[in-house]
Amino acid sequence: MIGRLRGTLLEKQAPEILIEVNGLGYEVQMPLTSFYELPELHQETIVYTHFVVREDAQLLYGFITKQERALFRLLIKTNGVGPKLALTILSGMTAAEFVTCVERDDIATLVKLPGVGKKTAERLLVEMRDKLKSLMEASQGSEREFVLQTEYKPAPVANTAEEDAISALLTLGYKPAQASKAVSAAFEDGIDSESLIKAALKSML
Repeated sequence: MIGRLRGTLLEKQAPEILIEVNGLGYEVQMPLTSFYELPELHQETIVYTHFVVREDAQLLYGFITKQERALFRLLIKTNGVGPKLALTILSGMTAAEFVTCVERDDIATLVKLPGVGKKTAERLLVEMRDKLKSLMEASQGSEREFVLQTEYKPAPVANTAEEDAISALLTLGYKPAQASKAVSAAFEDGIDSESLIKAALKSML
């Protein structure tokens, strides 16, 4: 089991990154809420990981904190929720926002996420309520708990901001027309890729 990586951040293409650890490059998929907190390229970073082995692939999912990884692990234990859908959920909202949805039985917000139908949302609300209570109690005293405080300063804007944003949304399961419309609506001069992705996701919730 690979539970933690500490190395140099070589590539960032939401939602995937490449980390070099002792000469080996690890491809890691991250929810966008964690992706936003990464340092700039070629700097050292620490990522907590969850390793998934399938018949056709071996996949690493990464998170900035252990609490975020713990929430991901609880999500994939929910009936009908696999790693890809869990990644989409944690990309569409922060962990704190997800907790709020559960506490308020907010089905309307959950079903706006790609791949989350009404039945899946209902299962999430029912099955996650007690699990989240235990997780929140376990994280008491943690400096971060479920509050994500972004310290990452985005790099200068590239000409491919719109393309990067659309690509990230497509990877998360949004339809091409839906992704293009949301990105176009959120785009403004000078905006960087990550801010554009955030704005586009927010507009769809």
